[in-house]
Formats: sequence, C-alpha cells, structure tokens
Amino acid sequence: MSDELVFYTNPMSRGRIVRWMLEEVGRPYRTELVPFGPAMKSPEYRAINPMGKVPAIRHGEAAVTNKSLAVEVPEARRGMVGYGSFADVMNALEVAVSKSDYVAGDRFTAADVYVGAHVGWGLEFGSIEKRPAFERYWKRIGARPAAARAKEMDDALMANQKQPAPAS
Repeated sequence: MSDELVFYTNPMSRGRIVRWMLEEVGRPYRTELVPFGPAMKSPEYRAINPMGKVPAIRHGEAAVTNKSLAVEVPEARRGMVGYGSFADVMNALEVAVSKSDYVAGDRFTAADVYVGAHVGWGLEFGSIEKRPAFERYWKRIGARPAAARAKEMDDALMANQKQPAPAS
C-alpha cells in the first residue's frame, strides 16, 4: 500500500479548508487539481469520489470524500440553520469564539480550522456580521502560519487557472 497522501481539490472549493488542515498537520501530500465540470464527473475521478465532487483525500487504496462524511438530513429539516434562526446561530457562534482563544478551549483544534475558515469567509464576503468577537477570532486564527501557507497555495492555483492559454 502506498504511503503517499493525495489531496484532490479545486482552489475555489471547500478544499481550501482541507488544505489548511493538511498544512496544520505538516505531513507531506501531493495535490491533484480537479477542474469543475467534466473532469469531476470522469470515470477516473469517480473511482476516487463516486459523488464527483471535491475535496477528497486518498492514502493508498483508502479515500475520504464528502460522501464518507455525509449526514442525511430529514426532509423536514432541510433548509434550516441548526435548530434555530440564523440570528440564534450567530449569537451562539459569538459566544463560542468569545469564551477562550479557541472553539474547544485553550488549544487550537481541527474545529478551529473548520469554524475559522467559515468565519473568515463570512467576514470577507459579508454573509455574517462584522461583530468584534468574529473579527478578533479570525484575526487570531487566520494569522496561523499553516493558514497563510494554505491560502497562498490556493490563491496561486486560482491565479494560474485564470491565465489565458498561450497563443500558438
């Protein structure tokens, strides 16, 4: 069994969160860029992720995909944000990021990668209010060296994707 860790992603996807976690862990990995569209639905990629989505991670013959982590949501609950309103969720999140430096207490954990990525994205694109607690949390979490490395890698991949093909 190969010891190589392969990360399948697109820099304009939730793969950015996975890359940040991989950078936090510090284990070597190889990135395979999967363009949106036909490449994600190809038989070769569906052999890795039957849902034809990114991100996915493969280690030897084992793969972790969004299907591996999927949770079925009952029809009556689809479209709901948790078990309350969006305001309730934002208030609960504000409490969670205000109690200590990190979501799970005094230590940085994978929960901070996940929550921090969403807080940072929400602040950048205006999907959550710019509350002082969110801004302080994101400033602290987003400044981590692994977060900066992951962002730099994905931003470079995005820039390369937007380059026009050379004229022949």
